[in-house]
Amino acid sequence: MNVVELDTETLRRYDSDYLWHPFTQMSEWEGAENIIITRGEGSYIIDSDGNRYLDGVAAIWTNVHGHCKKEINDAIKEQVDRLEHATLLGLSNDRAALLAKRLIDIAPPGLAKVFYSDNGSTAVEIGVKMAFQYQQQTGKTEKKKFIRFDNAYHGDTVGSMSVGGIAIYHEVYAPLLFPTIMAPSPYCYRCPLSPEGDCTKCGLLCLKELERLMEKHAHELAGLVIEPSVQGAGGMIVQPPGFVKGVRELCDRFDVLMIADEVAVGFGRTGAMFACGKEGVTPDIMAISKGISAGYLPLAATLTTRKVYDAFWGEYSALKTFFHGHTFTGNPIACAAALASLDIFENERLLEQLPEKIDYIQDRLQRLMELPHVGDVRQEGMIGGIELVRDRHTREPYPWEERVGVRVIMEARKHGLFLRPLGNVIVVFPPLSISMDELTILMDGIEASIRSVTE
Repeated sequence: MNVVELDTETLRRYDSDYLWHPFTQMSEWEGAENIIITRGEGSYIIDSDGNRYLDGVAAIWTNVHGHCKKEINDAIKEQVDRLEHATLLGLSNDRAALLAKRLIDIAPPGLAKVFYSDNGSTAVEIGVKMAFQYQQQTGKTEKKKFIRFDNAYHGDTVGSMSVGGIAIYHEVYAPLLFPTIMAPSPYCYRCPLSPEGDCTKCGLLCLKELERLMEKHAHELAGLVIEPSVQGAGGMIVQPPGFVKGVRELCDRFDVLMIADEVAVGFGRTGAMFACGKEGVTPDIMAISKGISAGYLPLAATLTTRKVYDAFWGEYSALKTFFHGHTFTGNPIACAAALASLDIFENERLLEQLPEKIDYIQDRLQRLMELPHVGDVRQEGMIGGIELVRDRHTREPYPWEERVGVRVIMEARKHGLFLRPLGNVIVVFPPLSISMDELTILMDGIEASIRSVTE
């Protein structure tokens, strides 16, 4: 029986009876009239009843060129007929090798090697393990700890949670996590260091506090993990200009490996191919996923410099090998999708089309500041965050239990939008290929939904 042909009621029943959804309280989900998506077309997803929703979160920050892009579809179909999978343990495959070369070609200069995995969590965890083993194998055996940032999110494996900083996601697992050193994030609107909430006036106190921490702990620090430019799950917190470059300089000064988590911000999302490149920064290790396959298939990679790679070089008997791997590492179908995506970046000159869209989002976000319950708007490239507050003068947040963000995104469905909030923050994260007309529909719907719920 073809599942797509089942009626909506049956599909909802199967979903409620058998599925456990991520980040979802299932007591509220089961039995509700939930949306069942069966098709995608450009910037839209289409449900089992034929209703169309503009995908305002790009399939949770992964979609680049729109849904069901013909060129990627064709590349996947062609690859399926050639080779579905071959292990990278003792073998290689043509798609994995070609993609590795092209990734290094577009990465920040100095990154030289590609280690594949299947999602952002594993890509970051690989980076953490590489950094730890690097220090051990270069004679710095006391360097075992990592700096993480408040409000950071790097995934849900135990290692990636250990370098995260969002209590609601990580606190319950605290006994499982390895100890780290937490630095303040540059959350200017709710800065714990400067009540003015203006990074131009405080002189980047967060960076100065990071310097203090690194100076104190340099002897035991193996690495630092950062989401460059934007802390995504923390609330689309945009870092002030110069912050990433400042972090790089501190890592150099104190001999700490810089691990950049570009899982959400890579592949054009900030207006540049990679966020680090906007400040001329090359991290020692860079984790990428999400947009790498344009949202089609699970694929991730951890890129490193030759310096890091060389620390694992030696005789077989020396046991310097990086003992890590995944069953579907370098899957040729996923790599074929990624290669097709990179072709589209070049052929359609996608990055050159973004400035007009970025300017439009900026203009619409600034206009939202006129609404009485919009406390702050944040933007970096094609990423936007709208923080809703009960009182904009005191910055008092809405209580969690009022679920204001959820109510706004549910209201948005009446305007033909699919959105996901981060608490009281409404996220703007459309496919990069979204048209100007569709962008207008998205921002109009968001504004109307915020007005309806908060006013």
